[in-house]
Amino acid sequence: MTEKQYKTFKEFYPHYLDEHRKRGTRVSHFIGTTLFFVFIILAIVQLQPYFLLAGIVTAYFFAWIGHFFIEKNKPATFQYPWMSLKSDFKWYFGVLFGKEGFGNRGKKN
Repeated sequence: MTEKQYKTFKEFYPHYLDEHRKRGTRVSHFIGTTLFFVFIILAIVQLQPYFLLAGIVTAYFFAWIGHFFIEKNKPATFQYPWMSLKSDFKWYFGVLFGKEGFGNRGKKN
């Protein structure tokens, strides 16, 4: 069976949510993305580019913990890096502004 190919973000985002069904996966992503933004702010304030690297490594560490140990699937980043990043930010800010949740398939709970 061949894996579906996504050409647009509109097609991809529901797949992204599907690959992040479990609450623990979403929590790990939220932690990683929050720390990414903290490191970005530190990089700017401290004028230390090493914080950028720390932010990227930290974000992937938490995301991959969620995928490999909680969700038990392969991160979409491997096949769709930019759409995955955009999806992560869309979901993250959706949570912050009450449009998304930590529950199954993007529903508030």
